[in-house]
Formats: sequence, C-alpha cells, structure tokens
Amino acid sequence: MTRTSRDRDDEGRARNARPRDGLGRPLPYGQEGVDRQPEGVVRSPDETLTEAQRLLDAGMPFHAHEVLEDAWKSGPEEERGLWRGLAQLAVGLTHAARGNPRGGAALLARGADSLAPYAPERPYAVDVVGLARWAEELRDELRRDGSPVPAAGRAPRLRAG
Repeated sequence: MTRTSRDRDDEGRARNARPRDGLGRPLPYGQEGVDRQPEGVVRSPDETLTEAQRLLDAGMPFHAHEVLEDAWKSGPEEERGLWRGLAQLAVGLTHAARGNPRGGAALLARGADSLAPYAPERPYAVDVVGLARWAEELRDELRRDGSPVPAAGRAPRLRAG
C-alpha cells in the first residue's frame, strides 16, 4: 500500500490544491483551472455583492458562493441569514449547472427560505422578492426537466435595478 502526502495550506490544514473549473469541480493536477477565491476575505456588503454578481455573471456560481460565505461568516449576527441565503442560492445554481437537479432544487428552496425574513427591509438593496421568484422558477424547472442549466445564462440579479 502506497501512502501519498496530502495537500496542506500554510498553517498545515488539509487543503485540496487541485485546480478547479468554473463550477468548482476539481481537475487533474497539471491542468489549468480557474483561480480560486481567497478564503476569509472581509469585504463591505457592497463589495461582497458586487464581486458575487461579477462571478455569477461570469458563470462561476461556486466562486460567488465562496465570496458570500465569507460575508456570512464575518458579518453581524443579524445579517447571517441574508448572506447564508445568498450563498445557498449560488450553490443551488452550481448544482443545477453541474447536472444535479435534486441538490440544486433543495439548495434553491433553502436559500429562498433563508432570505424571506429580509424581504421587508431589502438590506443593501438585495432583491429578496425577485431572488425568491428566480429560485422558485429554477427549482420548478429542475424538478420538471432535470437537465443542466448554463450557469451564466441563469445567473440571478442580486440587487434590483
């Protein structure tokens, strides 16, 4: 039995260093992938939404999820549901684009549910109602058809206008 060493980050934690495609799937070592989003970056809400939208529009919802997850983990307690919901929508689109309709539908529903309490306030101009509608339509499509969707072509608008 041959043992292989594990990829580790600078602090010695196990981290898969394989390159990734635009949907976050690992590629074989040596292949060129998409740059990963750095973890643990603290951004303002506006910077977070702008960067996440850029990544969604580029067909990289997995990477947008990582940006939104940073806000979820670093933001104030009263906003964690907002950022978690947005991250879940991005990962739902990731699953939908990867051809996992069941996982995509579940995460889209969970994300919309997480966002629902924020609809009256619309923090940071997040289009909570529009995102819930988008998630419901895509979820229903996935349940009917189940075919992979184009990530960039189905990217939601995080803010109205």
